[in-house]
Amino acid sequence: MDSKAFDPAPGAHPGAQPAAHPGDQIAGTPLRRTARDALKIVIVGGFGVGKTTMVGSVSEIRPLSTEETMTRAGIGIDDPGRVETKRTTTVAFDFGRISLDEQRVLYLFGAPGQERFWFLWDQLFSGSLGAIVLVDARRLEECFYSVDRLEAHAMPFVVAVNRFDGPRPTLDRVRDALSLDDGIPLIECDARARDSSKSVLITLVRHLTHLREPSAAQEVTP
Repeated sequence: MDSKAFDPAPGAHPGAQPAAHPGDQIAGTPLRRTARDALKIVIVGGFGVGKTTMVGSVSEIRPLSTEETMTRAGIGIDDPGRVETKRTTTVAFDFGRISLDEQRVLYLFGAPGQERFWFLWDQLFSGSLGAIVLVDARRLEECFYSVDRLEAHAMPFVVAVNRFDGPRPTLDRVRDALSLDDGIPLIECDARARDSSKSVLITLVRHLTHLREPSAAQEVTP
């Protein structure tokens, strides 16, 4: 699929450059009246892996974010682990939009990463075409649940390793650690960069397309 398919449709807000923070993006134009087909993708992963950032980097509208300031009440409940500098957290979901063309619109939902909000995931999965598992390679164990839940739902997904400072394991080691089937795409990305996040979405769409193509064994010879 051409990466241009993920550029805002003509007339939509150009917002082509990633803002320093998702909240810095200005609101885009209203949804086109010609829009008929709504497509849904969910972004899941552990706490602080960059889901809110990814939604904000590609959305053509100001993302709906339910980020709240972390307080002392979360001590012992939310473990910041290796993201000690994180001061906010998603308490419901993040939402963004991309107009693919005159009639098709892609909706992005970022799921909360804390265990106490996992009950929301099944609702977010409803009606989704597929999912992105966003990973911090320094904390691979925190995405085990994401992979398990998607496999339990038989939902197609790709895995994207978000680039953080410090040494990172190779993709082969990440695949082994997560016990990923060879058929599941695994790529690196920078959730802050629009083009990089677009590449993840394109990888998922291509994966979905491949899964829907009839195999040679299923083809009927005239």
